[in-house]
Amino acid sequence: MHTGHRFVTSVFLAAALLAPPGIMAAYGPHGQDGREEHHEREEQRRYYDREHKDYHHWDDSEDHAYRNYLAEQHREYREFSRNTRARQQAYWNWRHEHPDHD
Repeated sequence: MHTGHRFVTSVFLAAALLAPPGIMAAYGPHGQDGREEHHEREEQRRYYDREHKDYHHWDDSEDHAYRNYLAEQHREYREFSRNTRARQQAYWNWRHEHPDHD
């Protein structure tokens, strides 16, 4: 009787371990017709503002604000991550003075 109980327990354990990958394979990045969908995911970037001790998530809204900052400062566009720490901090200082208004 114990052998049968162990077998049933093993089957349930195996099913529990294999179910999540099977579900992901069945319902993963496929459309309704079964073909893979390719979505360009926006890279999630996060920057720490040392002076204000907070994090800023870089998204389309932040990029827009950054471009406004550059125009106000009469500077050409340069990818934010390629700026020096001092220039990044100058932007965060400006950003805290110019928050988004929803």
